[in-house]
Amino acid sequence: MRSIFRRYWFLAALLLVVVSGFTFSPSLRVLPELKLLRNTIVVTVLFLMAFPLAFGDLHKAVQRPKAAMLATFINAGLLPVLAWIVSLLTFGDFAIGINLMAAIPCTLASAAVWTRRAGGNDSVALIVTIVTNSLCFLITPFWLLWTTGSQITITVWPNDASGGLSLVSMMTSLLLLVMLPMLAGQLARLVPHAGHWATRNKFTLGIFAQLGVLCMVLLGCISCGLKLRNLPTDQMPTILSFAVMIALVLGLHFGTLLLGIGISRQLRLPRQEEIAIAFAGSQKTLMIGLAIATEFYTANPLAILPMVTYHVGQLLLDTAVAESYIAAEIGKIKTSPGESE
Repeated sequence: MRSIFRRYWFLAALLLVVVSGFTFSPSLRVLPELKLLRNTIVVTVLFLMAFPLAFGDLHKAVQRPKAAMLATFINAGLLPVLAWIVSLLTFGDFAIGINLMAAIPCTLASAAVWTRRAGGNDSVALIVTIVTNSLCFLITPFWLLWTTGSQITITVWPNDASGGLSLVSMMTSLLLLVMLPMLAGQLARLVPHAGHWATRNKFTLGIFAQLGVLCMVLLGCISCGLKLRNLPTDQMPTILSFAVMIALVLGLHFGTLLLGIGISRQLRLPRQEEIAIAFAGSQKTLMIGLAIATEFYTANPLAILPMVTYHVGQLLLDTAVAESYIAAEIGKIKTSPGESE
């Protein structure tokens, strides 16, 4: 029972938060308007995610960069293009949310965790994490300009006469909200004994980081609930549109994961690198996506739903994929010479 709780508590809490946010949105409407609260949560969570990460000895992955480069290309280059194509099959906030989800970087921790769990090269996943998160203040705004620029007004400079979302403001915000907490988390490891303490308490720090993610989901769902309550009946998303969005998001993630596996096998990369490419190439971080959505897409509050769906999907699907890799390896060991006796 304890094992089941440890594995699925976040999904259960996520469902509770989503339902509570939509149900009690009128009573909680003041919370999404508190920018200081929102930014504090984002900075704290990203610090807690970066603090336990011991990037350690990555020189082997750097000496053989093909796998890390391929996974980075898939995550930051190919996936946004595929998402834009998929988003054409839906519309409105859902289309914006799919593109926003694809434009954000790789997860700060879980890609390496899933890679390690499946027996892959977690150093490759960590490099992809470092590169995509470090460059997201440059990459993410310009992907959003290309993929959502026709649906919302995007300008280069703040206070532009035409108004709209400012690329410079987004780049500055991502630099401050993402890069600085990550850098602070790694610098904190230089304090005597702090790095070892953070590594030993990675699970506990991860719990607090996930609680912060749940807080951000709550803020987003409150905004969603308020918009849905104020929408005219003829503009209300239908059950079919929700179902289509879920199918598109889950298909996009799983298709990208399989694409990474297929390319890896075509290039005859080692199994350990194939696993890293599959997970690091297809996973996205919910925290940064929520931060962008609540800061810059306030007129499109339903855009958080594809991101939450993608996050839940990668938790469930990637767990199954990791288990299949483990089962395949166990089967290979059992059928190896000498085991039949």
